[in-house]
Amino acid sequence: MTREKQDIKTFEAKVEVQNSNNTDRQRLTTIDISKEYLHFSAAHFTVFSATERERLHGHNFFVSASATARVGDDGMCFDYSLLKKKLAVLCQDLDEYMLLARDCPYHSIEDTGSCYEVHFNGEVIPFPKADTLLLPVTNITIEELSHYLLQQLQSDPLFGDNPMITELVMRVSSGPGQWGSSHWVRS
Repeated sequence: MTREKQDIKTFEAKVEVQNSNNTDRQRLTTIDISKEYLHFSAAHFTVFSATERERLHGHNFFVSASATARVGDDGMCFDYSLLKKKLAVLCQDLDEYMLLARDCPYHSIEDTGSCYEVHFNGEVIPFPKADTLLLPVTNITIEELSHYLLQQLQSDPLFGDNPMITELVMRVSSGPGQWGSSHWVRS
């Protein structure tokens, strides 16, 4: 075999190994986290229009998440125990509160010192500040809660800045068989 042919064979072998390694690095997997302890209990009301809203009531909301990520050379995509811990903290932060939509176009919220007063269609509804969270959403729905929680997860550098993670999905349920989902895909 000539030196030139031997160099070509060596080059082809190196390219084959590189292509094999690149294929492995591009392999994606999805980690789904859905644990019984990922829930929060909260009161709310949904606003349907400038004149119609639900009565105040509560739910046991359940949360689950999926993270799509590249599989590393070690056969893992990331330490998803950190994802479980973060989801538990997000649930704990909302647990046992009255949730109000800060950005709802149909009501206004007045801070009276010890209370938030919601002004809606001629009603004034007071809520103790210590028991109430104002969320930066337009309504308290599973659609908005899933988006809010996704933003919280994405703002954590462990997840939003992790180059291995290519997609995040957050799901919130207000009861069996009823889920809202929000998606983020790395651009």
